[in-house]
Amino acid sequence: MLRKFAFALCLAAGPVGAQDVTVETFRGAETVAQTPETVAVYDMAALDTLEALGVEVDGTISNFYLDYLEDAAEGAARIGTLFEPDMEAVYALQPDLIIAGGRSHDQVPDLARIAPTIDMTIHEDTLATGLKRLEAYGAIFGRQEEAAALADALMRKQAEVTEAASGAGRTLIVMTNGPKVSAYGPAGRFGWLHTAFGLEVAAEEVAGSDHGEAISFEFIRQVDPDVILVIDRSAAIGDVETATSTLDNVLVRETKAWRNGKLITLDSAPIYIAAGGVQALDATMDQLLAAFSGN
Repeated sequence: MLRKFAFALCLAAGPVGAQDVTVETFRGAETVAQTPETVAVYDMAALDTLEALGVEVDGTISNFYLDYLEDAAEGAARIGTLFEPDMEAVYALQPDLIIAGGRSHDQVPDLARIAPTIDMTIHEDTLATGLKRLEAYGAIFGRQEEAAALADALMRKQAEVTEAASGAGRTLIVMTNGPKVSAYGPAGRFGWLHTAFGLEVAAEEVAGSDHGEAISFEFIRQVDPDVILVIDRSAAIGDVETATSTLDNVLVRETKAWRNGKLITLDSAPIYIAAGGVQALDATMDQLLAAFSGN
């Protein structure tokens, strides 16, 4: 437990002789030691982007539901979960920097008692904030050129998706969770899909919310969107995929989206677990580009 440790011994900084760098975080500007030697990560978007930059981490969580990050976690100490860090394991690791955020946002104050900790939560405007986090990691780890190249590639692909999606029509974003369905508006958790690619909103009445607004199949039929973007939460957390069976019913089949083959089920784990990570963003844009090409 926290009180068992003499935290004062760990509060100090990163490696001897390291330069300091100031970066933007969820909690404002923070100054950290550049090129930290030992890094612990409690944010999957961060792990995603760090791997893309070629940065190895020394500690991360036990179960992250993202097959494409297995190599990034290989050999790293397991230091608990996003919601319940193993403080003894973190203390034993003696990290020079802890990167937390998102689902581990509330753990930042306790983690900061062990080592310098930055909160890199990506709460809204996922693409734009993900690019800011990429820039910050490039500065921290001395990978500015690599970060700039990745950012340029993402922005070029954003332009391609925007062009391909032009004229796609009214879009409704939904999440399935077993038999339940929620909708997300432009101010909600997945609203960045509207703003980043210029997708027209199908249901202006859907409020902005991280958890979405519960809707019925009758609502989907009434809105009658041209495009339905689907995130399957069950699939994202390793359960059985349910989106297809949940949405395959007489009401949804009557929508323009279903009839025109524009019910698009996105790869859910990247967008739900690692939203804002460079690789997650790239994968989502690839799917959108494939789905909208030929409109």
